[in-house]
Amino acid sequence: MTVNDMNTLFSLLALAADAAVVIMVIGWLTRSQLPVLGELVEWAADRALLFGAIIAGVSMAGSLYYSEIAEFIPCTYCWYQRIAMYPLVLILGMAAVRRDWFARLPALTLAVIGLGWSIRHWTVQKWPGSGGSCSVTVPCSTPYVDWKYGFITIPWMAGSTFALIITVLAISTLLDRETDQADSDQ
Repeated sequence: MTVNDMNTLFSLLALAADAAVVIMVIGWLTRSQLPVLGELVEWAADRALLFGAIIAGVSMAGSLYYSEIAEFIPCTYCWYQRIAMYPLVLILGMAAVRRDWFARLPALTLAVIGLGWSIRHWTVQKWPGSGGSCSVTVPCSTPYVDWKYGFITIPWMAGSTFALIITVLAISTLLDRETDQADSDQ
């Protein structure tokens, strides 16, 4: 596969992640009116740790593809996003195996930090005057990928991943709290 093919694949995965966030949030908010969607949200939330690990793993593989195979040199903001993403693979992967739901808090923390860096990086790319560049040799304002409609760049892809991980983990936490509350009321 060519780099353009991989750009298309990763861009479509980002769009799928964005759509999944919207579906999960709508499903969470309307689960009493749309029970089928509510069941889908609950099914995904029950597997939040596994899904989070897989999502983070695919994102990590994508970032490694871009730096090691496509030979895109990561800028400083890319590194910050990687620093937040790579540990999520281990944290969520180990938590999924051990069914350790307490791992959601550190995972959510890393994902929120990573999303913040992704948003910052994306805005610097789209509006270069909004914050300058982080390096002369590898400027953060230069997008290696600018797919089809002009908004999907590597930071957008990373941000989509972080947003989906946040959504799945947050909804699973909210559902657990509802269950705990219902159990304590009885």
